[in-house]
Amino acid sequence: MERFAEMALLADFYGPLLTEKQRNVWDLHYEQDLSLVEIATAEKISRQAVYDLLKRTEKILSEYEAKLGLIHRFLLEQEKLIEVKKQLQVYTEADFTNLEAWERHQMIRGQINDVSNDMESS
Repeated sequence: MERFAEMALLADFYGPLLTEKQRNVWDLHYEQDLSLVEIATAEKISRQAVYDLLKRTEKILSEYEAKLGLIHRFLLEQEKLIEVKKQLQVYTEADFTNLEAWERHQMIRGQINDVSNDMESS
């Protein structure tokens, strides 16, 4: 996974556990794409302090993931859901013996698509 995507996932899952200052600097750097100098100016701290804070925050978030594994589990579940969607797409109405079974299949397929869409937008 590319570094930016990894950092975004870490922030999505564990960002609320950070201090306000950590969240703010993280947001300025990773979400608003400000340079360390720009963040230092905005926060009235040194560039080195910004760098140290970002590195410390990355370490904290990585440690949360190492202990809790929420992102790992999320990605595994996402892969499983993609596989289920693929398997459901091969069925047509002709594969079912009655209309009720086809409608149940369509309902389940719709619910899986909804869950999948929710996961993708997270």
